[in-house]
Amino acid sequence: MTSATHSSLFPQAPDSADAVLDGLDPEQREVATALHGPVCVLAGAGTGKTRAITHRIAYGVRSGILPPAGVMAVTFTNRAAAEMRGRLRELGVSSVQARTFHAAALRQLQHFWPRAVGGPYPPRLVERKVQLVAEAAARSGLRLDRNELRDVTGEIEWAKVTQTVPADYPAAVAKSHREPPRDPAEIAQIYRTYEQLKQDRVVIDFEDVLLLMVGVLQYREDIAQEIRRQYQHFVVDEYQDVSPLQQRLLDLWLGDRDSLCVVGDASQTIYSFTGATPDYLLDFRTRHPNATLVKLVRDYRSTPQVVHLANGLLNQAKGRAADHRLELVSQRPAGPEPVYTEYGDEPAEAEGVAQRIRDLVRSGVPAGEIAILYRINAQSEIYEQALADVGVPYQLRGAERFFERPEVREALTALGGASLAGRNDALLDDADVPSQVRAVLGTKGWTAVPPTGSGAVRDRWESLAAVVRLAEDFVQARPDAGLSDLVAELRAREAAQHAPTVQGVTLASLHAAKGLEWDAVFVVGLTEGMLPITYAKTDEQIEEERRLLYVGVTRARQHLGLSWSLSRSPGGRANRRPSHFLNGLRPGSGSRSARVAGGGAGGIERGPAARKRTRRGPVLCRVCGKTLTEAGEMKLMRCEDCPSDMDEGLYERLRDWRAHQARELGMPPYVVFTDKTLMAIAEAVPSCGPELAVIAGVGARKLDRFGTDVLAICAGEEPGGADGTGS
Repeated sequence: MTSATHSSLFPQAPDSADAVLDGLDPEQREVATALHGPVCVLAGAGTGKTRAITHRIAYGVRSGILPPAGVMAVTFTNRAAAEMRGRLRELGVSSVQARTFHAAALRQLQHFWPRAVGGPYPPRLVERKVQLVAEAAARSGLRLDRNELRDVTGEIEWAKVTQTVPADYPAAVAKSHREPPRDPAEIAQIYRTYEQLKQDRVVIDFEDVLLLMVGVLQYREDIAQEIRRQYQHFVVDEYQDVSPLQQRLLDLWLGDRDSLCVVGDASQTIYSFTGATPDYLLDFRTRHPNATLVKLVRDYRSTPQVVHLANGLLNQAKGRAADHRLELVSQRPAGPEPVYTEYGDEPAEAEGVAQRIRDLVRSGVPAGEIAILYRINAQSEIYEQALADVGVPYQLRGAERFFERPEVREALTALGGASLAGRNDALLDDADVPSQVRAVLGTKGWTAVPPTGSGAVRDRWESLAAVVRLAEDFVQARPDAGLSDLVAELRAREAAQHAPTVQGVTLASLHAAKGLEWDAVFVVGLTEGMLPITYAKTDEQIEEERRLLYVGVTRARQHLGLSWSLSRSPGGRANRRPSHFLNGLRPGSGSRSARVAGGGAGGIERGPAARKRTRRGPVLCRVCGKTLTEAGEMKLMRCEDCPSDMDEGLYERLRDWRAHQARELGMPPYVVFTDKTLMAIAEAVPSCGPELAVIAGVGARKLDRFGTDVLAICAGEEPGGADGTGS
């Protein structure tokens, strides 16, 4: 049995109802022939759920049990609805409605509006509500930047699909453990004003389409009965993603009937932040005790090796969705084991993944059948560059290219202006290039501490933080470079990556990868703080992060790579930990020695360490006397592998002092001293000015300004103030 697609672009439709069932496996056939009463299909990733439900509709119609005009198939994206319509046409059924919830509701609202409300048409639909939200904020006396507007708009959408009115929004946020982008009372006020503006201007938004149709069906029984006479049978795909508002509409479409088939997988619930909940799927048999339950677990997409890892991820899951997980059984021949790779730093990880992809392409795997998946879109830039460096074309899905993002364009403009204006700030005269970049981008929204929660504000911060990291990596590669050199490098990258690309490797976030599949998938950046993401705090949020990784893993048909890096940049401290989601799954994850073992099939490979950097001069390791060539090592004045004698307590006292100085002076902490410089001070513990002066990153001006304080802290004394004079 297979769930392979038709080999012809114009396949012949089956010549009979029974022929529709040909090629279905036993469980798919059970779905296709269960045409009476409520049916719940729990369908794991790659198990052919769309095939099963389209054949079910086709078999019901062609056997005369279901009237074609009386079937409504509902899904969540236009792409999925179009795919369903296409498959139904291939099966000889072209008159069945297959639409998204919004499209179906809008069609009905337009048809019944004259009778239900009066007038030829419903109010004009506002496709982009951001401008109206901005006006509502202004009328509420609140000023929001572009990213805050996107986030507040998302909160209003969430409130409406969860049927939360403005007055109840603060309480609903607290109950759901959401982290709103503004004070909940402020968002409630904006939400209230937004609704009033729409009413004044006689316009509606997409959520109103569902709300209005719910209202029509609730209060006009004649219209509800007419729709129920039209549609006798409903099929809902991706039922784990239904919102309370969509469920309310579905209930009203059905009335007191139970001719309903739902299909979903609670283990693929990854959109709860939009109001989606798997509860309706998990409670289906409670609401419909006589429902037929069919489980699809035969995985036709992935090899046994990939499926084994996917099952292992869910076996560690907790919570209600985990209690209903499906154990997949691969139907494909054996393939290569998933490859786990540990790298020294992020650039090395990107280079290593790009080289593996280049080798796959050379071996015959089409670039269009390969994907790199990551947690947040800001991670894309380093992979864009790495693929460009090895000559492999790529395309981004669900996001703008890194250098096309508005915040990145603003950052480049600001940095270009700073480089042309020269160093007019005396305090920055001795600042290194990354510190200058942080200072400039501090005016554009970058902060040393990331904003809490997710959303557009966080996305903007991540993009700016990526520019800061680029600056740090660039200066490590070219220690003598200035700000103008960095700007030139960024402009060169921008120009190169704006070049048109042919069909190539897909770069996508894990959310954007839902519903897609490739021959080879590389899931990257698998460290604590990235997956699970740092702002996932509650058990429910962390479990959704696990499901996100599960979705990523199950996108792979044959080749699967999972990787992480121990530090962010070359020469950095190797203090990162692989995602705990991999514990017990990656070979030897209970043993430290396994992390550095050579990789056999399924083993952990050691990726390249921090890349070699340009020699700055004869700097010797103060521990072993070896000549140092790495920028990070030269700053610490010791080999990375040599034992550190850093005084941790002193390091923390220096960090606290630096934070105080930064607040007093109104600058980023890095402008006072970088982390690396503080580490070097805590290791050297200088007792006089000359000993402090030889530490990289101090310099004459900083020695004069901060020297006395630093030496006092090193001596275990209280610092005398920001303006001390060292000697």
